[in-house]
Amino acid sequence: MWRVRRRFLLLVLLVGVPVVTVVYLGLARYDGVRSSSTTNLLGFSSREQVLADRVREVEQQNQMLRRQLSGISQNQVQSVNYVDGIYTQNASTDDSDTDPDNKTDCVVEDQVPKCETIEVAIVCAGYNATRGVVTLVKSILFYRKNPLHFHFMSDRAATLILQTLLRTWNVPGVTANFYSAENLKEEVSWIPNKHYSGVYGLMKLVLTRALPTDLEKVIVLDTDVTFATDIAELWKLFKKFKGKKSIGLVENQSDWYLGKIWKNHRPWPALGRGFNTGVILLHLEKLRGMKWMQMWRLTAERELMSMLSTSLADQDIFNAVIKQHPYLVHKLPCAWNVQLSDNTKSEQCYTEVTDLKVIHWNSPKKLRVKNKHVEFFKNMYLTFLEYDGNLLRRELFGCEKVQHLDEVDQKATETIDVLNALDEDDQCYDFRRERVLMHRTHLYFLDYMYESVDDNDVTLVAQLSMDRLQMLEALCRHWEGPISLALYMSDAEAQQFLRYALGSETLMQRKNVGYHIVYKEGQFYPVNLLRNIALQQVNTPYVFLMDIDFLPMYNLYPYLKKTVGMMDMRRQKKALVVPAFETLRYRLSFPKSKAELLSMLDMGTLYTFRYHVWQKGHAPTNYAKWRTATTPYRVNWEPDFEPYIVVRKDQLPEYDTRFVGFGWNKVSHIMELDAQGYEFIILPNAFIIHMPHAPSFDIAKFRSSEQYRTCLKVLKEEFQKDLQRKYGFSANKYVANDR
Repeated sequence: MWRVRRRFLLLVLLVGVPVVTVVYLGLARYDGVRSSSTTNLLGFSSREQVLADRVREVEQQNQMLRRQLSGISQNQVQSVNYVDGIYTQNASTDDSDTDPDNKTDCVVEDQVPKCETIEVAIVCAGYNATRGVVTLVKSILFYRKNPLHFHFMSDRAATLILQTLLRTWNVPGVTANFYSAENLKEEVSWIPNKHYSGVYGLMKLVLTRALPTDLEKVIVLDTDVTFATDIAELWKLFKKFKGKKSIGLVENQSDWYLGKIWKNHRPWPALGRGFNTGVILLHLEKLRGMKWMQMWRLTAERELMSMLSTSLADQDIFNAVIKQHPYLVHKLPCAWNVQLSDNTKSEQCYTEVTDLKVIHWNSPKKLRVKNKHVEFFKNMYLTFLEYDGNLLRRELFGCEKVQHLDEVDQKATETIDVLNALDEDDQCYDFRRERVLMHRTHLYFLDYMYESVDDNDVTLVAQLSMDRLQMLEALCRHWEGPISLALYMSDAEAQQFLRYALGSETLMQRKNVGYHIVYKEGQFYPVNLLRNIALQQVNTPYVFLMDIDFLPMYNLYPYLKKTVGMMDMRRQKKALVVPAFETLRYRLSFPKSKAELLSMLDMGTLYTFRYHVWQKGHAPTNYAKWRTATTPYRVNWEPDFEPYIVVRKDQLPEYDTRFVGFGWNKVSHIMELDAQGYEFIILPNAFIIHMPHAPSFDIAKFRSSEQYRTCLKVLKEEFQKDLQRKYGFSANKYVANDR
């Protein structure tokens, strides 16, 4: 203790004397300055302003000196504040005065090293839960300054979604590992749980077993928390874990564990008010050494004999263990888990909402929970919800050599190399750049439940943007089979779509529609990328490739399933063509049969598709023959042919992503099918009808920009040459007229 006092006196001499000297000299030097000198905006005179600047400069020097002195022995030298001419010691914020294991001298808090990786674990299961993870990750990325390594314990659906999202998000300094929740279910499935989270609400108990054995510590987060500060501030609290302390938690902010919620309420045992497990600091190395898995199992088995089940999932068991072994817990400041539950008393935790660190929406009501400051919390949450995630792709300068980031950054490096190789003087540079852009993708934005068991099953595949959203309900009424849709939207538009879908009874009744959000980036509509993403998520043997502004005839789905079963498409490369028609009327009495359609065609209510502007696209269909056909018939490919087709998925080439916006995006795909030897078979009793809409922005650019049309021609010629090299056909066959 005497050493500490000596160093403290030394600090006073080194810091205090220069301050007094400088202030004295400053007063003498500026004594001649008139007190009536012009004042600045703060009301200081010239003399006072100069003195204030000098004192601030000396204070900065003193802070640097204090940091240097603290480096002598961080475990011994007490931090000192200089306030109003008085040196004071910092008060300890932990609970060391109540726990012998936690006894330590007050130290100057170190910042987390710039390139130290922060480890974060999240349990996520199901399609809908991934949306909460995205908002959480956005809030972390917004404030973070360190590399991040996420550990996701997830089911099959969440793993697919989050792996794709993080790969396409491609944020520098962010990596992720995934651990199968299904493989660990048996560790906790024996515990009866009344909480809405189900078995996955217990999975945090097995993190010591699930995570790598060389992982020392990790921050564990619920998916319904939002950060309002740098997560590194939370990470550095691990340094306060002394002795056997290995679990950092914020005290529960309701009376749940006090048994005061309702009459005869009997909660699980807890220490005092208990602790909330929405935010946990887990020292994995210590817990493994204390046989954590055995510890919590014994506690759970004993308590379940009388409690019968958990009410708050893993939180009940964590609290029961802590009640029996209080030395495990390190109490975190309440600002690190401000709980907005139904019976919360979180308002007692803070005086200013700006002091909060983490907001926890731990009520089933989520944003509808009652709290005096709920509007403030809600606005912060909604800000991250609609925030453009592309803006979070910030480089962590100076951390390029972090070892475990090399693999994840490889994709980003390859993309940058491709972009750098492009010639910016090329008049088609913008088109070529679009092809290598990586679009952030959130698969299965809404709940999805469909497993195909029919060998002839068909999925309708399409893509759309916000301006075609109104087509969805009508499409679902016309097509009862599975649908895979890629939606090109901004973050804010994705939330508008979510609200629209949740408010639609028609859409909510359908669980066989996969909605895949591709977030906007670049200046062109990536139509073929969208088609490919929608195609990749199909789980049926066959696909019907259609555009969103068409409506299929009623009962087309069962008709196509029956037809593919009769056409021997498993062994032969066949593309079944569904003839396309159009109406110029926004209100249409949709034909219920081919006979009705032909009647409307004769009356001028309907037309063959693109009859007025581009007959070439569908001329090979031979509509005259179709009128009287009763059996399927074969047609030959012709230049610019772009029909809507049914094909076997496992034989299908992807769409060429060099074509963006308007022009040649479908034509090129049909051309490649012909190069592969596909037969085009026209279906005699099937049809789709194009519904009218305003022209797209991309077709307007095509019509108004000479450069656009020139670049499209260049890309088309390059594609034809690539096709010739790939399949060895004469290039003359695939020379099409300009569109």
